[in-house]
Amino acid sequence: MSVEIIDVECDFLVVGGGLAGLYAAVCASSLGRCVVVTKQTLVQSNSYWAQGGIAAAVDPEDSPVFHKEDTVAAGRGLCDARAVEILVEEGRERVADLINLGMKFDSDDSGLLLGLEGGHSKRRVLHAGGDSTGKEMIDFLISYVSSSESVTILELVTVTDIISDGERCYGVWGYDEGKKSYVRIASPSTILATGGASALYRRTTNPEGASGEGISLAWRAGAEISDMEFVQFHPTVFSGPKGEAFLLTEAIRGEGAYLLNARGERFMERYSSLLELAPRDVVSKAIHGEMRSCGEDYVCLDLSHMDPEFVRKRFSNIEKLCRNSGFDLARDRIPVAPAAHYTIGGVRTGLMGETSIEGLYACGEVSNTGVHGANRLASNSLLECMVFAKRCIDGAERAGRPDGVGGDFEGFMLADTRGADTEFFNEARDAIIGGMSTHLGIVREREGIERFIARLEEISSASEDVTGWFGFKLGTMLDVCLLVARGALLRKESRGAHLRSDYPEEDTDYEKHLVFRKDLEVYGAD
Repeated sequence: MSVEIIDVECDFLVVGGGLAGLYAAVCASSLGRCVVVTKQTLVQSNSYWAQGGIAAAVDPEDSPVFHKEDTVAAGRGLCDARAVEILVEEGRERVADLINLGMKFDSDDSGLLLGLEGGHSKRRVLHAGGDSTGKEMIDFLISYVSSSESVTILELVTVTDIISDGERCYGVWGYDEGKKSYVRIASPSTILATGGASALYRRTTNPEGASGEGISLAWRAGAEISDMEFVQFHPTVFSGPKGEAFLLTEAIRGEGAYLLNARGERFMERYSSLLELAPRDVVSKAIHGEMRSCGEDYVCLDLSHMDPEFVRKRFSNIEKLCRNSGFDLARDRIPVAPAAHYTIGGVRTGLMGETSIEGLYACGEVSNTGVHGANRLASNSLLECMVFAKRCIDGAERAGRPDGVGGDFEGFMLADTRGADTEFFNEARDAIIGGMSTHLGIVREREGIERFIARLEEISSASEDVTGWFGFKLGTMLDVCLLVARGALLRKESRGAHLRSDYPEEDTDYEKHLVFRKDLEVYGAD
Protein backbone atom coordinates (compact mmCIF):
# COMPACT_ATOMS: atom_id res chain seq x y z
CA MET A 1 0.00 0.00 0.00
CA SER A 2 1.38 3.39 -1.01
CA VAL A 3 1.18 6.06 1.67
CA GLU A 4 2.29 9.65 1.80
CA ILE A 5 4.87 10.34 4.48
CA ILE A 6 5.73 13.88 5.52
CA ASP A 7 9.16 14.20 7.14
CA VAL A 8 9.72 16.79 9.85
CA GLU A 9 12.89 17.45 11.85
CA CYS A 10 13.30 19.52 15.00
CA ASP A 11 15.53 19.98 18.03
CA PHE A 12 12.75 19.39 20.56
CA LEU A 13 9.59 17.36 19.94
CA VAL A 14 6.74 17.80 22.43
CA VAL A 15 3.85 15.33 22.26
CA GLY A 16 0.82 16.86 23.98
CA GLY A 17 -0.73 20.31 24.10
CA GLY A 18 -1.75 20.76 27.73
CA LEU A 19 0.06 22.84 30.32
CA ALA A 20 3.10 20.55 30.52
CA GLY A 21 3.51 20.43 26.75
CA LEU A 22 2.99 24.13 26.17
CA TYR A 23 5.33 25.15 28.98
CA ALA A 24 7.95 22.76 27.63
CA ALA A 25 7.59 24.55 24.28
CA VAL A 26 8.02 27.92 26.02
CA CYS A 27 11.24 26.70 27.62
CA ALA A 28 12.50 25.19 24.35
CA SER A 29 11.64 28.16 22.17
CA SER A 30 14.87 30.01 22.92
CA LEU A 31 17.06 26.93 22.43
CA GLY A 32 16.12 25.61 19.00
CA ARG A 33 13.32 24.44 16.73
CA CYS A 34 10.41 22.95 18.66
CA VAL A 35 7.41 21.02 17.30
CA VAL A 36 4.31 20.51 19.45
CA VAL A 37 2.05 17.64 18.36
CA THR A 38 -1.48 17.26 19.74
CA LYS A 39 -4.13 14.75 18.67
CA GLN A 40 -6.92 17.27 19.26
CA THR A 41 -6.85 21.05 19.45
CA LEU A 42 -4.93 22.93 22.12
CA VAL A 43 -8.12 23.81 24.01
CA GLN A 44 -9.16 20.16 24.49
CA SER A 45 -6.60 19.17 27.13
CA ASN A 46 -7.22 18.23 30.77
CA SER A 47 -5.30 21.33 31.81
CA TYR A 48 -7.76 23.58 29.99
CA TRP A 49 -10.61 22.38 32.23
CA ALA A 50 -8.71 22.65 35.54
CA GLN A 51 -10.86 24.65 37.97
CA GLY A 52 -8.43 24.47 40.84
CA GLY A 53 -5.27 26.52 40.95
CA ILE A 54 -1.55 26.12 41.14
CA ALA A 55 0.02 25.65 44.56
CA ALA A 56 3.22 27.52 45.41
CA ALA A 57 4.69 28.85 48.65
CA VAL A 58 4.76 32.49 47.54
CA ASP A 59 3.30 34.03 50.68
CA PRO A 60 5.79 35.46 53.25
CA GLU A 61 3.99 33.44 55.95
CA ASP A 62 4.50 30.24 53.93
CA SER A 63 7.61 28.23 53.10
CA PRO A 64 8.64 25.44 50.70
CA VAL A 65 9.33 23.45 53.87
CA PHE A 66 5.63 23.59 54.82
CA HIS A 67 4.59 22.80 51.25
CA LYS A 68 6.90 19.78 51.23
CA GLU A 69 5.50 18.55 54.55
CA ASP A 70 1.94 18.75 53.23
CA THR A 71 2.86 17.00 49.97
CA VAL A 72 4.69 14.16 51.75
CA ALA A 73 1.84 13.71 54.26
CA ALA A 74 -0.67 13.37 51.44
CA GLY A 75 1.60 10.92 49.58
CA ARG A 76 1.36 8.27 52.32
CA GLY A 77 5.01 7.21 52.44
CA LEU A 78 5.67 6.88 48.71
CA CYS A 79 6.86 10.38 47.75
CA ASP A 80 10.38 10.78 46.41
CA ALA A 81 11.81 13.29 48.89
CA ARG A 82 14.22 14.93 46.45
CA ALA A 83 11.56 15.23 43.75
CA VAL A 84 9.24 16.92 46.23
CA GLU A 85 11.99 19.35 47.27
CA ILE A 86 12.51 20.26 43.62
CA LEU A 87 8.76 20.71 43.14
CA VAL A 88 8.25 23.11 46.03
CA GLU A 89 11.50 25.04 45.66
CA GLU A 90 11.54 25.47 41.89
CA GLY A 91 7.77 25.81 41.81
CA ARG A 92 7.99 29.32 43.23
CA GLU A 93 10.50 30.22 40.52
CA ARG A 94 8.30 28.86 37.73
CA VAL A 95 5.28 30.82 38.97
CA ALA A 96 7.43 33.96 39.11
CA ASP A 97 8.66 33.25 35.57
CA LEU A 98 5.10 32.94 34.33
CA ILE A 99 4.08 36.20 35.99
CA ASN A 100 7.12 37.91 34.45
CA LEU A 101 6.00 36.68 31.03
CA GLY A 102 2.69 38.45 31.61
CA MET A 103 0.37 35.82 33.11
CA LYS A 104 -2.24 37.44 35.37
CA PHE A 105 -3.29 35.62 38.51
CA ASP A 106 -6.18 36.83 40.67
CA SER A 107 -5.12 39.62 43.03
CA ASP A 108 -6.34 42.68 44.90
CA ASP A 109 -4.67 45.79 46.32
CA SER A 110 -2.81 43.69 48.88
CA GLY A 111 -1.31 41.29 46.32
CA LEU A 112 -2.02 37.78 45.03
CA LEU A 113 -5.21 36.14 46.27
CA LEU A 114 -4.24 32.77 47.74
CA GLY A 115 -6.73 29.98 48.35
CA LEU A 116 -6.79 27.10 50.82
CA GLU A 117 -7.48 23.55 49.64
CA GLY A 118 -7.63 20.08 51.13
CA GLY A 119 -4.38 18.83 52.68
CA HIS A 120 -2.71 22.27 52.65
CA SER A 121 -1.74 23.86 55.96
CA LYS A 122 -1.41 27.34 54.43
CA ARG A 123 -3.16 29.47 51.85
CA ARG A 124 -0.93 28.95 48.82
CA VAL A 125 -3.16 28.22 45.82
CA LEU A 126 -3.09 30.84 43.07
CA HIS A 127 -6.10 31.15 40.77
CA ALA A 128 -6.84 32.95 37.53
CA GLY A 129 -10.34 33.91 36.47
CA GLY A 130 -11.75 32.58 39.74
CA ASP A 131 -12.54 28.94 38.95
CA SER A 132 -11.06 29.01 35.40
CA THR A 133 -7.35 28.73 36.17
CA GLY A 134 -6.63 26.02 33.61
CA LYS A 135 -8.33 27.91 30.80
CA GLU A 136 -6.57 31.18 31.64
CA MET A 137 -3.13 29.54 31.80
CA ILE A 138 -3.61 27.54 28.61
CA ASP A 139 -4.92 30.58 26.71
CA PHE A 140 -1.90 32.58 27.86
CA LEU A 141 0.60 29.90 26.84
CA ILE A 142 -1.12 29.28 23.49
CA SER A 143 -0.75 32.98 22.75
CA TYR A 144 2.91 32.90 23.75
CA VAL A 145 3.98 29.86 21.72
CA SER A 146 1.85 30.86 18.73
CA SER A 147 3.86 34.07 18.46
CA SER A 148 7.20 32.26 18.57
CA GLU A 149 8.91 31.71 15.22
CA SER A 150 10.79 28.72 16.61
CA VAL A 151 7.66 26.75 17.67
CA THR A 152 5.47 24.83 15.21
CA ILE A 153 2.13 23.47 16.42
CA LEU A 154 0.66 20.41 14.69
CA GLU A 155 -2.96 19.86 15.73
CA LEU A 156 -5.11 16.80 14.93
CA VAL A 157 -2.03 14.57 14.64
CA THR A 158 -2.30 11.21 16.41
CA VAL A 159 1.07 9.78 17.45
CA THR A 160 0.96 6.04 16.76
CA ASP A 161 4.50 4.90 17.56
CA ILE A 162 7.69 6.02 19.21
CA ILE A 163 10.67 5.53 16.90
CA SER A 164 13.05 3.59 19.11
CA ASP A 165 15.48 0.69 19.05
CA GLY A 166 14.62 -0.10 22.67
CA GLU A 167 17.54 1.89 24.01
CA ARG A 168 17.19 5.32 22.35
CA CYS A 169 14.24 7.34 21.08
CA TYR A 170 14.62 9.10 17.71
CA GLY A 171 11.18 10.71 17.38
CA VAL A 172 7.66 9.55 16.56
CA TRP A 173 5.34 8.36 13.82
CA GLY A 174 1.97 10.06 13.54
CA TYR A 175 -1.14 10.35 11.42
CA ASP A 176 -2.43 13.78 10.39
CA GLU A 177 -6.23 13.64 10.47
CA GLY A 178 -6.55 16.88 8.53
CA LYS A 179 -4.15 16.07 5.68
CA LYS A 180 -4.89 12.31 5.72
CA SER A 181 -1.17 11.61 5.62
CA TYR A 182 1.50 10.08 7.83
CA VAL A 183 4.11 12.16 9.61
CA ARG A 184 7.60 11.07 10.65
CA ILE A 185 9.03 13.55 13.13
CA ALA A 186 12.72 13.12 13.89
CA SER A 187 14.20 14.71 16.99
CA PRO A 188 17.05 13.99 19.40
CA SER A 189 14.71 14.86 22.29
CA THR A 190 11.10 13.71 22.54
CA ILE A 191 9.03 14.96 25.48
CA LEU A 192 5.82 13.07 26.29
CA ALA A 193 3.21 15.38 27.82
CA THR A 194 0.06 13.53 26.81
CA GLY A 195 -1.87 13.56 30.08
CA GLY A 196 -3.50 10.73 32.02
CA ALA A 197 -6.07 7.97 31.59
CA SER A 198 -9.07 8.73 33.79
CA ALA A 199 -11.44 8.80 30.80
CA LEU A 200 -11.23 5.00 31.02
CA TYR A 201 -13.87 5.24 33.76
CA ARG A 202 -17.58 5.84 33.27
CA ARG A 203 -17.71 8.62 35.82
CA THR A 204 -14.81 10.98 35.23
CA THR A 205 -13.78 14.62 35.22
CA ASN A 206 -11.58 14.07 32.16
CA PRO A 207 -12.33 14.74 28.50
CA GLU A 208 -12.84 11.70 26.28
CA GLY A 209 -9.31 11.86 24.89
CA ALA A 210 -7.66 11.17 28.26
CA SER A 211 -7.20 7.47 27.60
CA GLY A 212 -3.51 7.01 28.44
CA GLU A 213 -2.08 6.88 24.91
CA GLY A 214 1.29 8.30 25.99
CA ILE A 215 1.65 5.64 28.68
CA SER A 216 0.86 2.92 26.14
CA LEU A 217 3.30 4.37 23.57
CA ALA A 218 6.11 4.45 26.14
CA TRP A 219 5.23 0.95 27.40
CA ARG A 220 5.38 -0.51 23.89
CA ALA A 221 8.70 1.23 23.26
CA GLY A 222 10.16 -0.48 26.34
CA ALA A 223 10.07 2.34 28.91
CA GLU A 224 9.48 1.65 32.60
CA ILE A 225 5.95 2.33 33.93
CA SER A 226 5.28 2.67 37.67
CA ASP A 227 2.56 3.16 40.31
CA MET A 228 -0.35 2.61 37.90
CA GLU A 229 -2.57 1.22 40.66
CA PHE A 230 -2.91 4.71 42.11
CA VAL A 231 -5.85 6.45 40.41
CA GLN A 232 -7.11 9.51 42.23
CA PHE A 233 -10.84 10.09 42.52
CA HIS A 234 -11.93 13.68 43.02
CA PRO A 235 -14.34 13.68 45.97
CA THR A 236 -16.81 16.32 44.79
CA VAL A 237 -18.13 15.88 41.27
CA PHE A 238 -21.70 16.93 40.52
CA SER A 239 -24.11 14.00 40.49
CA GLY A 240 -27.16 15.30 38.67
CA PRO A 241 -30.53 13.60 38.25
CA LYS A 242 -29.95 13.35 34.49
CA GLY A 243 -26.44 11.98 34.82
CA GLU A 244 -24.70 15.35 34.57
CA ALA A 245 -21.15 15.33 35.93
CA PHE A 246 -18.81 18.27 36.36
CA LEU A 247 -16.12 18.98 38.90
CA LEU A 248 -16.76 21.21 41.90
CA THR A 249 -13.31 22.46 42.79
CA GLU A 250 -11.56 21.73 46.06
CA ALA A 251 -11.50 25.48 46.64
CA ILE A 252 -15.20 25.40 47.49
CA ARG A 253 -14.41 23.39 50.62
CA GLY A 254 -11.35 25.54 51.16
CA GLU A 255 -13.63 28.56 51.46
CA GLY A 256 -15.83 26.81 54.02
CA ALA A 257 -18.40 24.52 52.35
CA TYR A 258 -19.71 21.56 54.35
CA LEU A 259 -20.21 17.96 53.28
CA LEU A 260 -23.53 16.44 54.36
CA ASN A 261 -24.74 12.87 53.91
CA ALA A 262 -28.23 12.01 52.63
CA ARG A 263 -29.53 12.28 56.22
CA GLY A 264 -28.33 15.87 56.38
CA GLU A 265 -25.48 15.08 58.80
CA ARG A 266 -22.05 16.69 58.55
CA PHE A 267 -19.89 13.57 58.61
CA MET A 268 -16.20 14.37 58.01
CA GLU A 269 -15.47 14.68 61.73
CA ARG A 270 -15.80 10.89 61.89
CA TYR A 271 -12.94 10.45 59.41
CA SER A 272 -10.40 13.24 59.93
CA SER A 273 -9.58 16.09 62.29
CA LEU A 274 -9.09 18.18 59.12
CA LEU A 275 -12.81 17.75 58.35
CA GLU A 276 -13.66 18.83 54.79
CA LEU A 277 -10.04 19.89 54.23
CA ALA A 278 -8.60 16.39 54.55
CA PRO A 279 -6.59 15.07 51.56
CA ARG A 280 -8.57 13.73 48.63
CA ASP A 281 -8.07 10.03 49.38
CA VAL A 282 -9.53 10.50 52.86
CA VAL A 283 -12.52 12.53 51.64
CA SER A 284 -13.30 10.16 48.75
CA LYS A 285 -13.16 7.13 51.05
CA ALA A 286 -15.41 8.91 53.56
CA ILE A 287 -17.97 9.82 50.89
CA HIS A 288 -17.93 6.27 49.55
CA GLY A 289 -18.64 4.96 53.06
CA GLU A 290 -21.45 7.46 53.69
CA MET A 291 -23.13 6.66 50.37
CA ARG A 292 -23.13 2.96 51.23
CA SER A 293 -24.36 3.62 54.76
CA CYS A 294 -27.24 5.81 53.59
CA GLY A 295 -28.09 3.73 50.54
CA GLU A 296 -27.70 6.70 48.18
CA ASP A 297 -25.34 7.42 45.29
CA TYR A 298 -24.46 10.93 46.44
CA VAL A 299 -23.70 13.22 49.37
CA CYS A 300 -24.18 16.98 49.35
CA LEU A 301 -22.04 20.10 49.32
CA ASP A 302 -23.67 22.82 51.41
CA LEU A 303 -22.69 26.49 50.99
CA SER A 304 -25.92 27.95 52.39
CA HIS A 305 -24.14 29.31 55.49
CA MET A 306 -21.75 31.34 53.31
CA ASP A 307 -22.22 34.81 51.81
CA PRO A 308 -24.24 34.26 48.59
CA GLU A 309 -22.64 37.20 46.81
CA PHE A 310 -19.15 35.88 47.57
CA VAL A 311 -20.09 32.37 46.41
CA ARG A 312 -21.53 33.55 43.10
CA LYS A 313 -18.59 35.83 42.37
CA ARG A 314 -15.81 33.49 43.50
CA PHE A 315 -17.25 30.42 41.73
CA SER A 316 -19.06 32.07 38.84
CA ASN A 317 -18.54 29.30 36.28
CA ILE A 318 -19.57 26.53 38.67
CA GLU A 319 -22.57 28.61 39.73
CA LYS A 320 -23.69 28.78 36.09
CA LEU A 321 -23.25 25.03 35.62
CA CYS A 322 -25.29 24.31 38.75
CA ARG A 323 -27.98 26.77 37.69
CA ASN A 324 -28.23 25.08 34.28
CA SER A 325 -28.90 21.82 36.12
CA GLY A 326 -31.55 23.36 38.36
CA PHE A 327 -29.52 24.08 41.48
CA ASP A 328 -28.53 27.30 43.26
CA LEU A 329 -24.92 26.85 44.40
CA ALA A 330 -25.28 29.48 47.12
CA ARG A 331 -28.53 28.15 48.65
CA ASP A 332 -29.19 24.52 47.68
CA ARG A 333 -27.56 21.31 48.78
CA ILE A 334 -25.57 20.22 45.74
CA PRO A 335 -25.43 16.43 45.07
CA VAL A 336 -21.87 15.20 44.57
CA ALA A 337 -20.00 11.90 44.38
CA PRO A 338 -16.39 10.91 43.60
CA ALA A 339 -15.22 10.48 40.00
CA ALA A 340 -11.96 9.35 38.39
CA HIS A 341 -9.80 12.43 38.11
CA TYR A 342 -6.03 11.91 37.96
CA THR A 343 -3.57 9.16 36.99
CA ILE A 344 -0.88 9.22 39.66
CA GLY A 345 1.24 6.51 38.05
CA GLY A 346 2.74 6.72 34.60
CA VAL A 347 6.03 6.71 32.72
CA ARG A 348 8.76 6.46 35.33
CA THR A 349 11.22 9.35 35.22
CA GLY A 350 14.29 10.70 36.93
CA LEU A 351 14.71 14.20 38.28
CA MET A 352 15.31 15.69 34.82
CA GLY A 353 12.23 14.02 33.36
CA GLU A 354 14.34 11.33 31.70
CA THR A 355 12.81 7.91 31.14
CA SER A 356 14.58 4.56 30.90
CA ILE A 357 14.92 5.15 27.13
CA GLU A 358 17.62 7.64 26.13
CA GLY A 359 16.23 10.69 24.37
CA LEU A 360 12.68 10.13 25.69
CA TYR A 361 11.40 12.41 28.46
CA ALA A 362 8.03 12.74 30.19
CA CYS A 363 6.31 15.42 32.25
CA GLY A 364 2.86 16.19 33.57
CA GLU A 365 0.21 13.56 34.24
CA VAL A 366 1.69 11.00 31.81
CA SER A 367 4.79 10.82 34.00
CA ASN A 368 5.55 9.35 37.38
CA THR A 369 8.14 11.67 38.88
CA GLY A 370 7.58 10.49 42.45
CA VAL A 371 6.26 13.82 43.75
CA HIS A 372 2.71 12.56 44.42
CA GLY A 373 3.48 9.26 46.13
CA ALA A 374 0.27 7.30 46.68
CA ASN A 375 -2.03 10.34 46.66
CA ARG A 376 -1.67 13.74 44.98
CA LEU A 377 -2.01 16.91 47.04
CA ALA A 378 -4.59 19.30 45.58
CA SER A 379 -3.25 21.84 43.04
CA ASN A 380 0.20 20.26 42.86
CA SER A 381 -0.48 18.92 39.36
CA LEU A 382 -0.20 22.22 37.47
CA LEU A 383 2.95 23.01 39.46
CA GLU A 384 4.48 19.64 38.56
CA CYS A 385 3.70 20.32 34.89
CA MET A 386 5.72 23.52 34.89
CA VAL A 387 8.62 22.42 37.09
CA PHE A 388 9.32 19.17 35.26
CA ALA A 389 8.55 20.52 31.78
CA LYS A 390 11.46 22.92 32.24
CA ARG A 391 13.61 20.13 33.66
CA CYS A 392 12.86 17.96 30.62
CA ILE A 393 14.07 20.71 28.30
CA ASP A 394 17.13 21.43 30.47
CA GLY A 395 17.98 17.72 30.58
CA ALA A 396 17.49 17.31 26.84
CA GLU A 397 19.70 20.32 26.09
CA ARG A 398 22.53 18.84 28.16
CA ALA A 399 22.23 15.31 26.80
CA GLY A 400 23.76 15.86 23.37
CA ARG A 401 22.49 14.63 20.02
CA PRO A 402 22.76 11.23 18.33
CA ASP A 403 23.90 10.63 14.76
CA GLY A 404 21.04 9.78 12.42
CA VAL A 405 17.49 8.57 13.01
CA GLY A 406 16.59 4.91 13.25
CA GLY A 407 13.40 2.99 12.61
CA ASP A 408 11.36 1.85 9.59
CA PHE A 409 7.76 2.71 8.87
CA GLU A 410 5.78 0.22 10.92
CA GLY A 411 3.14 2.53 12.45
CA PHE A 412 -0.55 1.72 12.71
CA MET A 413 -2.52 2.36 9.51
CA LEU A 414 -5.22 4.70 10.79
CA ALA A 415 -6.69 6.12 7.60
CA ASP A 416 -10.30 5.35 6.63
CA THR A 417 -10.68 2.20 8.73
CA ARG A 418 -13.19 3.27 11.38
CA GLY A 419 -16.26 1.66 9.89
CA ALA A 420 -15.18 -1.97 9.62
CA ASP A 421 -15.09 -2.99 13.28
CA THR A 422 -17.45 -0.42 14.82
CA GLU A 423 -19.75 -2.85 16.63
CA PHE A 424 -16.91 -4.90 18.11
CA PHE A 425 -15.01 -1.78 19.16
CA ASN A 426 -18.03 -0.24 20.90
CA GLU A 427 -18.79 -3.45 22.77
CA ALA A 428 -15.15 -3.89 23.81
CA ARG A 429 -14.82 -0.26 24.92
CA ASP A 430 -18.00 -0.51 26.99
CA ALA A 431 -16.75 -3.71 28.64
CA ILE A 432 -13.37 -2.10 29.42
CA ILE A 433 -14.82 1.10 30.86
CA GLY A 434 -17.47 -0.83 32.78
CA GLY A 435 -14.85 -3.16 34.24
CA MET A 436 -12.58 -0.30 35.28
CA SER A 437 -15.51 1.40 37.02
CA THR A 438 -16.71 -1.77 38.76
CA HIS A 439 -13.46 -3.49 39.71
CA LEU A 440 -10.85 -0.71 39.85
CA GLY A 441 -12.85 2.10 41.42
CA ILE A 442 -12.32 3.63 44.85
CA VAL A 443 -12.40 0.21 46.57
CA ARG A 444 -10.99 -2.96 44.97
CA GLU A 445 -10.68 -6.64 45.94
CA ARG A 446 -8.82 -9.66 44.56
CA GLU A 447 -11.68 -11.61 43.02
CA GLY A 448 -13.02 -8.65 41.07
CA ILE A 449 -9.56 -7.61 39.83
CA GLU A 450 -8.73 -11.13 38.67
CA ARG A 451 -12.08 -11.42 36.88
CA PHE A 452 -11.43 -8.13 35.09
CA ILE A 453 -7.90 -9.13 34.07
CA ALA A 454 -9.32 -12.31 32.54
CA ARG A 455 -11.91 -10.26 30.65
CA LEU A 456 -9.21 -7.89 29.34
CA GLU A 457 -7.18 -10.84 28.11
CA GLU A 458 -10.27 -12.22 26.33
CA ILE A 459 -10.80 -8.89 24.59
CA SER A 460 -7.12 -8.75 23.67
CA SER A 461 -7.28 -12.20 22.03
CA ALA A 462 -10.50 -11.35 20.19
CA SER A 463 -9.08 -8.08 18.85
CA GLU A 464 -5.85 -9.44 17.34
CA ASP A 465 -7.17 -8.95 13.80
CA VAL A 466 -8.59 -5.46 14.46
CA THR A 467 -6.47 -2.92 12.62
CA GLY A 468 -6.48 0.79 11.91
CA TRP A 469 -7.84 3.39 14.30
CA PHE A 470 -9.92 0.86 16.25
CA GLY A 471 -6.93 -1.44 16.69
CA PHE A 472 -4.81 1.44 17.94
CA LYS A 473 -7.42 2.67 20.43
CA LEU A 474 -8.21 -0.79 21.75
CA GLY A 475 -4.53 -1.58 22.14
CA THR A 476 -4.02 1.61 24.13
CA MET A 477 -6.93 0.93 26.46
CA LEU A 478 -5.90 -2.68 27.02
CA ASP A 479 -2.28 -1.75 27.77
CA VAL A 480 -3.23 0.89 30.31
CA CYS A 481 -6.03 -1.05 32.00
CA LEU A 482 -3.90 -4.16 32.38
CA LEU A 483 -1.14 -2.08 33.97
CA VAL A 484 -3.63 -0.59 36.45
CA ALA A 485 -5.20 -3.97 37.18
CA ARG A 486 -1.95 -5.88 37.66
CA GLY A 487 -0.57 -3.17 39.92
CA ALA A 488 -3.77 -3.18 41.98
CA LEU A 489 -3.66 -6.97 42.30
CA LEU A 490 -0.01 -7.03 43.37
CA ARG A 491 -0.33 -4.25 45.96
CA LYS A 492 -1.86 -6.21 48.84
CA GLU A 493 -2.56 -3.27 51.10
CA SER A 494 -4.55 -0.04 51.25
CA ARG A 495 -2.50 3.11 50.76
CA GLY A 496 -3.52 6.54 49.52
CA ALA A 497 -5.65 6.32 46.38
CA HIS A 498 -5.45 2.50 46.32
CA LEU A 499 -7.96 0.84 48.66
CA ARG A 500 -8.34 -2.94 48.96
CA SER A 501 -11.32 -4.22 50.96
CA ASP A 502 -9.46 -7.52 51.47
CA TYR A 503 -6.29 -5.72 52.66
CA PRO A 504 -7.68 -2.65 54.47
CA GLU A 505 -4.47 -1.52 56.21
CA GLU A 506 -1.12 -0.11 55.09
CA ASP A 507 1.70 -2.67 55.01
CA THR A 508 5.33 -1.57 55.37
CA ASP A 509 6.34 -4.36 52.95
CA TYR A 510 4.65 -2.29 50.22
CA GLU A 511 6.36 0.99 50.98
CA LYS A 512 7.83 0.77 47.51
CA HIS A 513 6.95 1.47 43.87
CA LEU A 514 5.74 -1.28 41.55
CA VAL A 515 7.62 -0.91 38.26
CA PHE A 516 6.58 -2.61 35.01
CA ARG A 517 8.55 -3.01 31.81
CA LYS A 518 7.40 -4.86 28.72
CA ASP A 519 8.49 -8.51 28.58
CA LEU A 520 10.10 -8.29 32.04
CA GLU A 521 8.85 -9.23 35.50
CA VAL A 522 7.50 -6.44 37.67
CA TYR A 523 9.86 -5.28 40.38
CA GLY A 524 9.61 -3.13 43.48
CA ALA A 525 11.74 0.02 43.72
CA ASP A 526 12.31 1.85 47.00
